[in-house]
Amino acid sequence: MTDELHYKTISELAPLIRDGRLSSLELTESQLDRIDRLDGKLKAYATVMAQGARAQARAADDEIAAGVYRGPLHGIPVAVKDLCATNGVRTMGGSAVFANNVPDFNSTVVTRFNEAGAVLLGKLNLTEGAMAGYNPRLDVPENPWKESYWSGASSSGSGCAAAAGLAFGTLGSDTGGSIRFPSAACGNVGLKPTWGRVSRYGVMALAESLDHIGPMTRSAADAGIVLQAIAGLDANDPTTLPHPVPDMTATLGEGVRGLKIGFDEQYATEDVEPGLATAIAESVRVMESLGAEIVPVKMPANLREYLGAWETICSSEAAAAHAETFPTRSDEYGPWFREWLTRGASRTASDYAQANVLRAACVGDFRLTMRGIDLLACPSTGAAAGPVTPDEMYGTIQQELDPWDFFRFTVPADFSGLPTISLPCGLNGDGLPLSLQFVGHHLSEQLLVQAGHAFEQATDFHNLHPPV
Repeated sequence: MTDELHYKTISELAPLIRDGRLSSLELTESQLDRIDRLDGKLKAYATVMAQGARAQARAADDEIAAGVYRGPLHGIPVAVKDLCATNGVRTMGGSAVFANNVPDFNSTVVTRFNEAGAVLLGKLNLTEGAMAGYNPRLDVPENPWKESYWSGASSSGSGCAAAAGLAFGTLGSDTGGSIRFPSAACGNVGLKPTWGRVSRYGVMALAESLDHIGPMTRSAADAGIVLQAIAGLDANDPTTLPHPVPDMTATLGEGVRGLKIGFDEQYATEDVEPGLATAIAESVRVMESLGAEIVPVKMPANLREYLGAWETICSSEAAAAHAETFPTRSDEYGPWFREWLTRGASRTASDYAQANVLRAACVGDFRLTMRGIDLLACPSTGAAAGPVTPDEMYGTIQQELDPWDFFRFTVPADFSGLPTISLPCGLNGDGLPLSLQFVGHHLSEQLLVQAGHAFEQATDFHNLHPPV
């Protein structure tokens, strides 16, 4: 039965649980068994909450049997990035500094999962502090498609778990690309919401003005289901948006006919892995065949300069977020993140101010690019996952991050807080996933889910799974 269940979507499972044809406990036990069999190698989980998951599953079954059905997440096993505070369960943020951090409260996203009746399987591994390097004392998630290959950096455990059938939905965070990077590397759907759409209360910060929390799933519809459950105004987070949260899947069947999709062919193909560039162009043609209008656009001419502001903003805000433990406990941090925090602490107020001026210019220019279109199409990354060495995972920052190579498809939407969806769009010659990204306007997540679903209906890439 386990083999029949683990790659099913939330959309497929929810009616079975609602109608009593499948119990939440049966589904949860199948997931815990799969985690037990595979995660010793994959290392997606920092903490498996088996006892609590079984209790939540039994409670879900009892409620549903009594006629109380909370919605499509009721009884569905999910997992969260180990940045999200979970009452009574350690929350490490990928760092040995917080190895004994056991919150006595839930983050809002965990509370909302609980309110939706979801079953929390556990907490997922990540890079230290949600940046790029791992703490040498903690586990590194494997890419389930190929051992010792990049698994997408920060939200790598979330990407691995969703792709390998170790949870039906996971949460990641995205400050410079960390919902999109692991979604691309592991072959998932990743939905980065509008900044402020999802509460950050109880989520350990990397850079608060850039941090986004969002779902990683195996279908666009599932991403919409998860986002709807966790989104909305939160009195504990004054940066959350007061706008009503729509039914994210209400327009699933409306297709993309008449939508205007912007495409900058040079931006999407220059310095991009050839197979990926071809896959993106073919994906755009798929949308055109479905009735979308493809509109030529140009990304900001100064984008390369603008991207240089990201490191200053992110490292400065990271140093502020870790002020209670850095530098006083600097020896407990790993080499990579320790150097990142050192860089941030060395930035001056003038450096930070100048970087924010560049960010504002980028947002303004990007707004002009988005004018007159409904969505922008581009890759999620510049290449499929490649091999990584222990030095790259654990060591110091080997070289200056080239923001053009690494961040040009992700940071503009982080700077502007615009929502995005990443979708599997093929495999490269080595059998590794390729990823298409749509960028939407402010609070257009419902449209992104609709467009993602239309793409999935016309292709079969979301049904490709890693060989685990």
